[in-house]
Amino acid sequence: MRFLSLSNAAAKLKKCASVLDAANDVGVSCTGQLHDSFVKIDAMTPVDYERGGHGLKIEYDYAATPFGQVIVASTSIGVCHIAFEPHTDTALEALTKKFPNAKYHHTSTAFHQQALVMFDQDWSCLRSVNLHLPASKFQIKVWEALLKIPMGVVTSYGDIAQHIGQPSAARAVGTAIANNPVAFLIPCHRVIRKNGTIGGYMWGAARKQAILGWETIHSDDAA
Repeated sequence: MRFLSLSNAAAKLKKCASVLDAANDVGVSCTGQLHDSFVKIDAMTPVDYERGGHGLKIEYDYAATPFGQVIVASTSIGVCHIAFEPHTDTALEALTKKFPNAKYHHTSTAFHQQALVMFDQDWSCLRSVNLHLPASKFQIKVWEALLKIPMGVVTSYGDIAQHIGQPSAARAVGTAIANNPVAFLIPCHRVIRKNGTIGGYMWGAARKQAILGWETIHSDDAA
């Protein structure tokens, strides 16, 4: 997969640089690959999400991040939802629409706290973050590809499609990315348009730009 620094994104995408050339040119190091190293995805069973989360106990809480307030929610297996939302009522309403038949409890959990460490500048105490997500096999494949994009670099929808072995599926890749249920931890913000423009983002293009800038700074610090 082709990885690009944001500042050189348009030029690199247009030149179709090789994976190794692009990585070497922008100085990508393994220290930036936090998501791939620590975030693990488990798919919910079809029964879990077809029944609207019936039988699931979902614990949720709110937290401040450098990019705004998030709601974070988890099952007994792992984090199932993270979304940027400044209003608690709206945030909870969106969560309950996803899992209308689950039971909810407002509390902080170890799953939440470990996930929120990913927003920190010091990852020395970071441990594995488990995600428990309603998803098709194709969505999981796309999201796992996103986890391989190092912090501080970007790639295109077409490159993700190439990476998962379905080069003609760029549009379907875009749909899977748009349906990412876990903001920031699954780094859909690191995917931009092939022409180098920032593209859309579920939680706003300005926030996407801010996250990419923040990651660029902190990946340089870690290198």
